[in-house]
Amino acid sequence: MSTSQAVSGEPAGPVPAAPPMSLSPSRASDFMQCPLLYRFRVIDKLPEKPSPAATRGTLVHAVLERLFDAPAAERTAPRAKALVPGQWDRLLAGRPELGGLFADDAGGEQLARWLGEAEALVERWFGLEDPTRLEPAERELFVEAELESGLRLRGVIDRVDVAPTGEVRIVDYKTGKAPRPEYGEGALFQMKFYALVVWKLKNVLPRRLQLVYLGSGDVITYDPVPADLERVERKLLALWDAIRLATETGEWRPRPTKLCGWCDHQAFCPEFGGVPPVYPLSVSPVAPADVPQGRMGSDRV
Repeated sequence: MSTSQAVSGEPAGPVPAAPPMSLSPSRASDFMQCPLLYRFRVIDKLPEKPSPAATRGTLVHAVLERLFDAPAAERTAPRAKALVPGQWDRLLAGRPELGGLFADDAGGEQLARWLGEAEALVERWFGLEDPTRLEPAERELFVEAELESGLRLRGVIDRVDVAPTGEVRIVDYKTGKAPRPEYGEGALFQMKFYALVVWKLKNVLPRRLQLVYLGSGDVITYDPVPADLERVERKLLALWDAIRLATETGEWRPRPTKLCGWCDHQAFCPEFGGVPPVYPLSVSPVAPADVPQGRMGSDRV
């Protein structure tokens, strides 16, 4: 299993457009949610404004990662909460644009309330797991594996626990609330994605997938079997065929949903009267008769 760490930060300058070369859980979810959103993020690389909720999640993840630097007996809630201001300063130093979240907060009340919310999420974690009894094998682990098809899968796992018997548990922290059961498959897809990558890398089937929802205080576990991960692999291959077809033809269809209200790119979306940027890649038109040859067309994923 690779031990290289994900590197955060903004690129030094504009990144030239290039065809997608790999797939992560978040980008796979983007395409399934809306192919045009995937294009805006991966092909056009349109900037997005940081949000307080997403930034708070990044901060909480950083605190929970750093807490394990301390000896087991010192991993207490007060110590974890005390890490919040310093980790915020560290995050801000690496991404100064985050300061814009509180540009109108002259008195500092909004920032203080926001940091307090982060501290509350960190404290809630102690009612869900006991860090004095945990010794993670990996934290914020970047993983990448190439399937036989040539598709590269990559992602960052929050925590990997390995039992003395060798059983592997993959843990992911969520700062929101647990979804209702009928909507839980999306989060499990991400975890199965990670499990598939670990399986391919180490030939070890993770024993347990664990989602820790700090917003609601829920812990959801799932024990995968090979058939689960084989289905995920087939789904990802179909998804990648659809992405490659859209990349080659330049046909990225918007898929309007309730989530559109949260999208930063409405000004470029035809569903809202916008015009997408000029497509930055060369286009190879595909005859209608050729479209079904892929495993799954982009409108069927």
